[in-house]
Amino acid sequence: MNMTDPLGDMLTRIRNGQSAKKDSVLTPASRLRASVLDVLQREGYIRGYSNEETTGPQPNIRIELKYFEGQPAIQHLSRVSKPGRRVYAGATELPRVKNGLGITIVSTPKGVLSDAEARAENVGGEVLCQVF
Repeated sequence: MNMTDPLGDMLTRIRNGQSAKKDSVLTPASRLRASVLDVLQREGYIRGYSNEETTGPQPNIRIELKYFEGQPAIQHLSRVSKPGRRVYAGATELPRVKNGLGITIVSTPKGVLSDAEARAENVGGEVLCQVF
């Protein structure tokens, strides 16, 4: 079965895992998912992730979720650019989440970056998701 929004599927797995107080969740592996997870790990929203070999056709990524005093580190995780409606922003127009308390993850020509990193590099791109 084809999946129309693999990144949205990963974000939903993270949300569901945190609401169920899971230590980790599994998602199919891809380079885009790994890049987004790199940004989440750099910004301190997840503990980490690792590749897992499976007997099936596609390897999995195990995402280690992070909690602070029993509450999930990620309070809100939403997809902005969807397959039916892509959202792009220039370096000066990147949206701020909760007045700078959260991050926006952006796919740029220089790779997948947080909004602060994209502003520092002076690049824009597709706005993938928002986290706080």
